[in-house]
Amino acid sequence: MNLLTRHIIKEVLKGSFLALILLLTLFNLFTFSDELKDMGTGDYGLKEIFLYLLLTSPRVFYELVPSAALLGSLFVLGTMANHSEIIAMRSAGVSVMGIIRSVMLAGVILVLVAMGVGELIAPQAGHSARLLKAQSQHNKVIMQTRYGIWLREGNQFVNIREIKGNSELGDVTIYQLNDQKKLSEVIHAESGQFIGHQQWRLNGIQRSEVSATQIHAYHENGMSWKTSIAPDLLKIVVVKPDNLSLIDLAQYINFLEDNDQESKTFEAAFWGRLINPLITFVMLMVATPFVIGIKRGVSMGGRLMVGVIIGMGFNILDKISNHMGLVYDLNPIMVAVLPGALVFLVASYAVTRVK
Repeated sequence: MNLLTRHIIKEVLKGSFLALILLLTLFNLFTFSDELKDMGTGDYGLKEIFLYLLLTSPRVFYELVPSAALLGSLFVLGTMANHSEIIAMRSAGVSVMGIIRSVMLAGVILVLVAMGVGELIAPQAGHSARLLKAQSQHNKVIMQTRYGIWLREGNQFVNIREIKGNSELGDVTIYQLNDQKKLSEVIHAESGQFIGHQQWRLNGIQRSEVSATQIHAYHENGMSWKTSIAPDLLKIVVVKPDNLSLIDLAQYINFLEDNDQESKTFEAAFWGRLINPLITFVMLMVATPFVIGIKRGVSMGGRLMVGVIIGMGFNILDKISNHMGLVYDLNPIMVAVLPGALVFLVASYAVTRVK
């Protein structure tokens, strides 16, 4: 690796990470403004909001890498062009493809960092963020395990094995402790429906009353359960594609298919996540012809405006493609590849024009 290649890689990385920090700060400011609306609900205060932002930042970081690569490379290469460094490099025998190759090597480092954050840190951090917000707002002790969700309300410990919808539960067990913190009653319900006003209707009841000398068990068709556990609190256990790694997504898709359940949303998320690292290389490739092919006197603001327009245009195209894929049941691989492929073809044409 020669000196010029190392110089381009270092400058592109520096510009990309600076753009990434600025974009991440901007997005967190918007999120902070939204979260302030919920401040004061339960124990959800400023401390919890800042911790929530910290936990959601890895996912935002991962998603912003392609845009940051585009803006950072436009800024850095544009500065080089305005200072005649690009002209000097080409006079020294460095071809356009040589410059692009150096920029792509910087992209390899960006992609490796993004994949490390997106696959190893972001999924668990995102789940912790949702759990933190739910616990703070509802003043409940919540734990999600392979045996369902556990909640504590006063002297009651509740285990919910199945959440069938926004207001329907399955396989619910309630453990009631007395004032001496000893088990006094166990209630198991086959199903439950939320009927409003902090009331659930439990069906298929098996009740066991526990005392120091005996256990008395009997069956009931149904009972009313008054609790502050509301349906929105249970949304934290709903599986979201953003909070799953590639491996977890693949396993969950197989699980849904084995159980004849709808998996289109998760397939689209899987292929989108798989293609996302390649989008970083496409964005870097877009930046090069816009810098080399535009005259040296163009202001930095003009170059960055081009980057913002391209980045926003690509995101809009990507979202439209994803929604159309879900609505019209299109092939998820084609839907994930199409926006990036179109931008790549345009960038390739621009490179050939510059050459």
